[in-house]
Amino acid sequence: MARHPRADLSRVKTISIRTRKSKVTPRQFAVPLKKGDESFARFVEGMPDILVARDLRLLVDEIVRSRRKGKPVLTMMGAHVIKVGLAPVLIDLMRRKVITALAMNSAASIHDVETALWGKTSEDVAVNMLDGRFGMARETGEFINGALAEACRTTDMGYGEALGAKLVDVGAKNAEVSVLASAYTMGVPVTVHAAIGTDIIHQQPTMDGAVTGEMSYRDFRTLCAVCKRLTGGGVVLNIGSAVILPEVFLKALTVARNLGARARGFTTAVFDKNSHYRPTMNVQLRPTQDGGKGLYFIGHHEIMVPLLGAMIVSRMRHD
Repeated sequence: MARHPRADLSRVKTISIRTRKSKVTPRQFAVPLKKGDESFARFVEGMPDILVARDLRLLVDEIVRSRRKGKPVLTMMGAHVIKVGLAPVLIDLMRRKVITALAMNSAASIHDVETALWGKTSEDVAVNMLDGRFGMARETGEFINGALAEACRTTDMGYGEALGAKLVDVGAKNAEVSVLASAYTMGVPVTVHAAIGTDIIHQQPTMDGAVTGEMSYRDFRTLCAVCKRLTGGGVVLNIGSAVILPEVFLKALTVARNLGARARGFTTAVFDKNSHYRPTMNVQLRPTQDGGKGLYFIGHHEIMVPLLGAMIVSRMRHD
């Protein structure tokens, strides 16, 4: 005899699967590519209509719908997006008038500038920090800090626009793969949001804290103006920024609403390699809690961003 009571499962009441509510049917299953019809559009159509695959198609639909309604698509990014070679995808989406505004942290602008001017970026931090050489590339600091100081003194440009203009002005040999230069040329607002002390150019003799603060502050005001247009539609993408951009975006959106904009009813989407607190709260949930939709996609940027870009282009072509 058992020492402890056991439930009598013979008395359990069962139901029929025919009447049970179910969430998945074969109509939602993936459809493999067929010989003779291996197009990308068919691949997208064949993705399962379940969970994140469904969300990704929903996001693409919303991006295309927002642009047709004249609503903004703001793309925010961390440095890794530039470092893993995704600038051409973003530039293509700007050229197609899909991305209407860009925001990045200052590390992303460093990778973009180094690639544009010298055709290489991303040093070996582990090796170079052993003897104090990490982040001491003289040309990088001189160019960025110098461009910011000049623009701060002589123009009303912000951080991102000043760097883009300078890259164009000096004829950067790889300007065609520079997000900053391309945004400047196309007239797309691009903002850079610096946290002083986080980036290599802050530890060099050319650094001017007042200039960096002023130029980044100008860009914060530009981002606030972009957020004012998120009224009854629009999309905000946060790709690979775990702290800076989610925090800046939440404040910019608050300013927009404080100034009277009805910035509600838009869609947000986070793309990152894992789940983070601030993107979840400050991009996915809080901004959309009173109207709108927030999504979260986990995966490597070098796979997810080209997939998203191709899906948008395919959708626009076949509509």
